Amino acid sequence: MEAVLFSPYTIRGVTLKNRIVMSPMCMYSCHHEDGKVENWHKIHYASRAVGQVGLIVVEATAVTPQGRISSRDLGIWSNEHISGLQELVSLMKEHGAKTAIQLAHAGRKATIDGEIIAPSPIAFDENMRVPKEMTRADIEETIQAFQNGARRAKEAGFDIIEIHAAHGYLINEFLSPLTNKRQDEYGGSAENRYRFLSEIIDAVREVWDGPLFVRISASDYHPEGLTVEDYVEYAKRMKAQGVDLIDVSSGAVVPAKFDVYPGYQVRFAERIRHGADIATGAVGLITSGLQAEEILRNERADLIFIGRELLRDPYWPRTAAKQLGVALEAPVQYSRGW
Repeated sequence: MEAVLFSPYTIRGVTLKNRIVMSPMCMYSCHHEDGKVENWHKIHYASRAVGQVGLIVVEATAVTPQGRISSRDLGIWSNEHISGLQELVSLMKEHGAKTAIQLAHAGRKATIDGEIIAPSPIAFDENMRVPKEMTRADIEETIQAFQNGARRAKEAGFDIIEIHAAHGYLINEFLSPLTNKRQDEYGGSAENRYRFLSEIIDAVREVWDGPLFVRISASDYHPEGLTVEDYVEYAKRMKAQGVDLIDVSSGAVVPAKFDVYPGYQVRFAERIRHGADIATGAVGLITSGLQAEEILRNERADLIFIGRELLRDPYWPRTAAKQLGVALEAPVQYSRGW
């Protein structure tokens, strides 16, 4: 019986050779604070393509300089970023991987110099700065920045775009009632809190007809915060707007304690997949081929997003294939060793 993990998956005309996705993980490796691709990025991402990952999602890439998590983040706020990203895409594609980029804005969790912005003027914790409450003009400029980022991602040749609406960054801050205390049309009801993401999706879709993913935090881990049931409803809206897959993470919108264990977020991906009838990606302490295969076979998710395990082992697909008894074709240069 063939392993589902190594079966192809087609989404809006883009076919991944397997179900293994490299999760977006910040590298903080832009040394000149200009957000441009450096040698580290080229080696890091190309290695995982050689390692036979089906889809590589490039780390959170800032749509504005103000939206960087740190001054060393990748950027896509300028046309000057396109050529470096094009080279990165070509290196990954050369080795058979499909390519995605995560468009992001850090909101109140930005640690850069200068003003930071958020839906409401509430600091993340006592060590972080109080952000400026966004004006209508700020909101419109930011939506435009996401659209411009999507246009540049298309020009760079990416196959898939992911919108970062998780982990307590700007879009997540609008979605959660813990961080959004606005009294205008962008705050209050669930519908109003969704409006910012809704308008970003529409703006991206105006310039992008390829596969579109959204990463979410399916639980705020707080009694007054959002739960997976709230995100089932949001996912239904996203699907209606042309989102193809929900990449299901959790937490980080407010400081919170929660148990972390193997596959701890998979139940959220499963609930959203069945509750909203939309494809999902499972992420979070998935470390073995057997674990990944179980998730896919039991129809709990459609794609497996691997994070830290791919930092430890760039050839994790080979490791997983051995565990599942799959003969994985080696890159010809490595055939003697694999």
